[in-house]
Amino acid sequence: MRAHQCGIRTAWTEAASPEAAADEIARAVGERMAQLVVFFSPDYDPETLLRSLEARLPGTEIAGCTTSGTICPESGIDRGLVAIAFPAQGFRVVSTLLDAIDNLDVERTASAVRALRRTLDPDGDPARRGERCFALSLIDGLANAEETVVSAIAWALDGIPLVGGSAGDDLTFRDAVVLHGGRIHRQAAVLLLVETDYPVQIFKSDNFEPTRTKFVVTASDGERRIVHELNAEPAAREYAMAVGLDSEGLSPMSFAAYPLAVKVGGEYFCRSIRRLNPDGSLSFFCAIDEGVVLTLAEPRDIVATTRAELTRLDDVLGGIDLIIGFECVLRRLDAESRQVRQGIADLYRHFNVVGFETYGEQYRAMHLNQTFTGIAIGKLPQ
Repeated sequence: MRAHQCGIRTAWTEAASPEAAADEIARAVGERMAQLVVFFSPDYDPETLLRSLEARLPGTEIAGCTTSGTICPESGIDRGLVAIAFPAQGFRVVSTLLDAIDNLDVERTASAVRALRRTLDPDGDPARRGERCFALSLIDGLANAEETVVSAIAWALDGIPLVGGSAGDDLTFRDAVVLHGGRIHRQAAVLLLVETDYPVQIFKSDNFEPTRTKFVVTASDGERRIVHELNAEPAAREYAMAVGLDSEGLSPMSFAAYPLAVKVGGEYFCRSIRRLNPDGSLSFFCAIDEGVVLTLAEPRDIVATTRAELTRLDDVLGGIDLIIGFECVLRRLDAESRQVRQGIADLYRHFNVVGFETYGEQYRAMHLNQTFTGIAIGKLPQ
């Protein structure tokens, strides 16, 4: 457990059972915390975990989601739970659930976000929103709805910066859940708005650069995020030929090592491949429509690029107290394949990063892949 200068407490456990995990977290964070956010392994039964936390932390609001791995000062844990406990002093946290996101009513969603925003910021002060407020999104990563959800949320936030992550399930792609309001939810998203007395800044970091190799999506199912053809050829075969691999041997490690990106507003954003399908098509973590031009990207030094961004944040904030981070699971796989995961873990320990490994990352109005996003909370001047 760590008690941070801002009053937030973070804790983590690798306990085998949800009951034991709840015991450890409750002892670590204490009872007088206003909001608990938990990121946990899908190995835990979510209903048992939630009931156990509620019994041990009465009066504490609980939100969270399943993951494909967690981030904590102990180098990350593949199985277990990470908790972030917000105190009432120095923080005001409000939250809402957005349900049925696979068939999202955009106007209803925007209205719900505006209503939530007014409870946090009744005076609607734009300057205060950017300096002391931020939003966290936790979205079912198997609902294939992040783009629509993030767009609707960002539109209604009216200047409050948004970051977040898509709930995962250890790359099994069977069942991801979010927690809110004492219930387990699927096909849903949780939005938390936070106002704080402490300086904050959202960020994103990636470690790839575009090459000259291009693919035009010539056949796709945008709703299901499946690309059937690239350059009028079977998608998997065309991609594999470009990267020098056998299409039948494509794996998550391959997709992590050879990412694809799309250019938006002069900037490249990663569009990661989720899996190879039996028919030779490719499923993506983001929506991909016909006519989109994808650019093959090549990774840069992930440790160096991450260190540069975290150092920049440290300078801007006058010292980082805590980072709540959302990192694509493919970044972890890429770091493992290049044998630099320990270097990343050392950086996260140094800068007090806690969070989880995702099926996608949110940053302002964008849904991203193979990126590290988050909120850095600074220290008050002494």
